[in-house]
Amino acid sequence: MNAPLPPDSLVSVLKLKVSHLMRITAYVLVADPAFLVPSVRAYYDRVDRIVLSYDRRAKSWTGSDVPVSDCLERLHALDVDGKCVDAPGDFFRPEFPPMDNDTNQRQHALDAASDDADWVLQLDTDEVMPNPARFFASLERAEATGASGLEYPSRWLHSRVGPGRYLEGCTRFWRSTASFPGPLAARAGTQLRHGRQLEGPLHRVDIRPWNTDAYHQWDAPVHEVVRAADAVVHYSWVRRDEAMRRKVRWSGHSEGFLARDEYALWRRRADHPRATALLAPLRSHDAGRYRIGSAPDFDGEPA
Repeated sequence: MNAPLPPDSLVSVLKLKVSHLMRITAYVLVADPAFLVPSVRAYYDRVDRIVLSYDRRAKSWTGSDVPVSDCLERLHALDVDGKCVDAPGDFFRPEFPPMDNDTNQRQHALDAASDDADWVLQLDTDEVMPNPARFFASLERAEATGASGLEYPSRWLHSRVGPGRYLEGCTRFWRSTASFPGPLAARAGTQLRHGRQLEGPLHRVDIRPWNTDAYHQWDAPVHEVVRAADAVVHYSWVRRDEAMRRKVRWSGHSEGFLARDEYALWRRRADHPRATALLAPLRSHDAGRYRIGSAPDFDGEPA
């Protein structure tokens, strides 16, 4: 006869059962090979199916060429359990702005991933979970509260300074700050309105008990707090020079990037990371403030 489980073990088992009852899938926008494998690998064992969405002509939302074949090759090599499902489409529509094309592709991918699912992960391929257990615990809380999306914090990285060291977004005096490019998980069947943004109530997680994101209202609610070390790491602008030039051209935000000459700003900050970090207190807005912080490196990714 088995001995009774201690209370902590019983809670763990009940949580595991709840997690197993949730049917979780994901979609991947297949275009950017940088950080693609570590991004998908982090959650691969925890999802039932992964929809691989890509333009059948290998075009970006702006019409530039993207390395779809290279990305698919990497994903199919990773897919040891046969979870990945190819979902090609025609997502470059020259008559629409790039951001509309972005939202349109995401909606098609979310709809495809919603079949026989409760939740759909919508991480971009340069976003890596350092602690999947913590992320999925927050997803369980979002499920329990009836939320339509899980808004989970990201640490936004700008460029690599050295081994394990990066320029990252911060507050005026170099404290960690979170960014929220959109809910990183959406309830199946959800309607997107702009990029990953969606309608409906959100379960919002931050790295402090109050909002730390400069792009949100100061009084935005925080329902749960995690450590900064557990935030998703967003290697957004961590690229080699030529890859950064391509990203500026193919991004859904390309019109704004080109208008501000974002590449030149990136190049200047990447060339002078310590001066950039020292100037953080002089910036008028957190969105332009950076510190030098630590984050994992991955073999074969930009140095």
